[in-house]
Amino acid sequence: MQPALPKKYNRNYDYYYHYIRLEMQYRMRPKSEEFDFPGVTPSRQKRSRETTAALLQAGADMLRTRSLAELSIEALCAKVGATVGAFYSRFESKEAYFNALVGLAARDGNAMLSRMAQNEQLKDTSLSNLCRLLVSAIVGWMRDHEGVLRAALQHDDTRPDRWGTFKGLARASVAHATPPLLCVMGRGREAAKTRGIAVSFQVVLGTLVNAILNNPGPLSIHDGELEERLANCLLLLLQAEMAREGGSRKRKR
Repeated sequence: MQPALPKKYNRNYDYYYHYIRLEMQYRMRPKSEEFDFPGVTPSRQKRSRETTAALLQAGADMLRTRSLAELSIEALCAKVGATVGAFYSRFESKEAYFNALVGLAARDGNAMLSRMAQNEQLKDTSLSNLCRLLVSAIVGWMRDHEGVLRAALQHDDTRPDRWGTFKGLARASVAHATPPLLCVMGRGREAAKTRGIAVSFQVVLGTLVNAILNNPGPLSIHDGELEERLANCLLLLLQAEMAREGGSRKRKR
């Protein structure tokens, strides 16, 4: 039976809901599949798994307004009513804890890509609507993991492997988006269009990363206008790539 959840719960990205999904299927799954990250102690009891999930959710929330260096284990534990000893019985270190947050964000990113691949709207729609759907999915994921993404970016100089996880997701996002975009952009010049799609996404993703890391304004990652304008930007860049096809044909003549 599906557990009752508050209406504001985000079923795709909430770490506590991740725990609930695990709890519903726990008897049917190998124990190694719960919070299975290096430095995280597997939890055998329901209450222990619930505490692990609560600590992860609290940390993701707190990182929205503070840096990783400012994230106090004592404050984190106080927020969920756990002891510092309970924290270290689950996580080998603060670094292992943050790595688990990165892993969960990446896991949800992969789930987002899976939903994109299964979305029937992507297979038969206009280029304009396709750009809107793709940008909306990416922006939604980045908003939900804003604090973890920012912390990973801020520590990219000392631990580049952390941001490397998200670089891989960015490449995978482009790979998933390319086939439906090529389909709606028409036949011919597939290699050129594929490169044009990759460059167009570089513009969109670069803008989003800058918004998360520096928030230069005038629009923040949470402004609906940013999502709308980036969808239009992607559309215009792809339309420009399609227009190059007509120009190349005229030159050949």
